[in-house]
Amino acid sequence: MIKTIIRHILIVSIAILILVGVPLHAAGFGLGGDGVDAIATASAIIDQPSGAYVVWINRDYHPNESNLSTWEAFFSGEEIGFLFEDISCVVADGDTSGMELARSFQSRLPENQMKLRNENVTLMLSKAKHCRFDIVLMSREYYDMYGADALYNTDYMVEIRSDGK
Repeated sequence: MIKTIIRHILIVSIAILILVGVPLHAAGFGLGGDGVDAIATASAIIDQPSGAYVVWINRDYHPNESNLSTWEAFFSGEEIGFLFEDISCVVADGDTSGMELARSFQSRLPENQMKLRNENVTLMLSKAKHCRFDIVLMSREYYDMYGADALYNTDYMVEIRSDGK
């Protein structure tokens, strides 16, 4: 009887060790890993951003001048160090060049630091007019087509233009 109980405890212990230990071992818990942290390293960089585009940065969402100037440098195509600030970038529906550029920028940042979403262009420009955005990125084609230059307000926006390469 005692022999059966010990055998049962041994079998259950081995089964639990296999069920829990193998996934934890595969995930690298407790083994030191390879020293790479997903938060500290960017995902694969797609391409350097190129093409004609315009970026608006809302000053109200970035009151720290140092961080604001870092984002300006980033969207101008310069390499930046790590910045502990998340951003949300809006691109107009149908602006494929703008979305491609935004994805390129997103690939240069650590994972999940830049949220990216599409929005109806009229709604997006209306929100920009009323200072309800973080980052707006448009291809130069969309910027000119929708007359977005009339909405630019130096009081609460920073505008970054690139004429392409």
